Amino acid sequence: MTATATTLSRPADSFRLTVLNPGGRDPEQDFSAGAGSPNDGGGHAPVSFHGYAACTRGVFHRKTQAAVAEGLPVLLLLRGDFRETRRALGKLQERGLTVAVALKETGLHQITRQLSDPKRATLFREIVRAADGAIAATPEAVEFFGKGKFIPTPYPVADERWDFSRPVAERAGVFIGTREWNVPSRNHLAALTLGQELGEGITVFDRNPRRSRKLWKSLGGDERLLRLLPKRLPYRDYLAEIERHKIVLQADRSAVPGQVAGDALLCRLPCVGGDGAIDRICFSRTCGFGRSLGELRESAERLLRDPNFYAEIVAESQREALARIGFEVVAMQLAEFFERSVERSALSERLSNMR
Repeated sequence: MTATATTLSRPADSFRLTVLNPGGRDPEQDFSAGAGSPNDGGGHAPVSFHGYAACTRGVFHRKTQAAVAEGLPVLLLLRGDFRETRRALGKLQERGLTVAVALKETGLHQITRQLSDPKRATLFREIVRAADGAIAATPEAVEFFGKGKFIPTPYPVADERWDFSRPVAERAGVFIGTREWNVPSRNHLAALTLGQELGEGITVFDRNPRRSRKLWKSLGGDERLLRLLPKRLPYRDYLAEIERHKIVLQADRSAVPGQVAGDALLCRLPCVGGDGAIDRICFSRTCGFGRSLGELRESAERLLRDPNFYAEIVAESQREALARIGFEVVAMQLAEFFERSVERSALSERLSNMR
């Protein structure tokens, strides 16, 4: 492998990245103008793995040839059975591009499902060894790579266009951040139970609303306090729903990147529960990492009743977000990571030629 064709001699603020999801469903997206506006429509929001491309004013592709044509360093996503990823890695490295890999599905339950298959696990190790580096969207995922760096998925928290806040006096009730009933580690039922105990209006996404209504009733909840949203919404509309609430509540134990917490940040809301990477970084006093359900209930109750504590958590979360997951800081981390990857690859190549 060689990295000499994409040496990053330019300053970090001009570093651009291609994120490649080979064979995926998300279409090509050019983020050369940055995060864009929530009202642009048609594309993916600049969050999750699209955020890595957006924060560097790069591009997101699903076709390998399109990524080759860009000539930029590549973050190659491991998806599906990994065979498409392996083919893409070979084609990219034939053109001398620097390639780091990342797992597209990074919750512990998702990694377990993927790597429990021996053939897929073998292919995973082969790809990681061949790549110039690995980036993990969670601290836990680093351990599976055996090398690489944790870089959190960025959020455009400094961009006023993505500020979905509203006056506290106009906020009411609790938004349940999870919706996956069939994933035990999401603990969606536990979140719903906690919400019922708060005595506040609760909003829940559920494609099977009859199920939620029956369960809510069985928990002793007041039917007048339950609001159900039965279908997925465009991201801008989804954030507009969240911003109406006073807090976001979850009980997730999946060790995911933390999009629920990231959504709360864009709405300037406190997020209670969840052990995702962003939860731990930005909501360290209210996240679910190392805390019992009882402790989460106490945090939620205090936020709903104590305006000073509420203001503290919102201000603290925004400070941490700007300092640690904002576009500029993550772009710098990515630039430095790929710069070091180039240097390591060049050194390895020189040592190999000397043997």
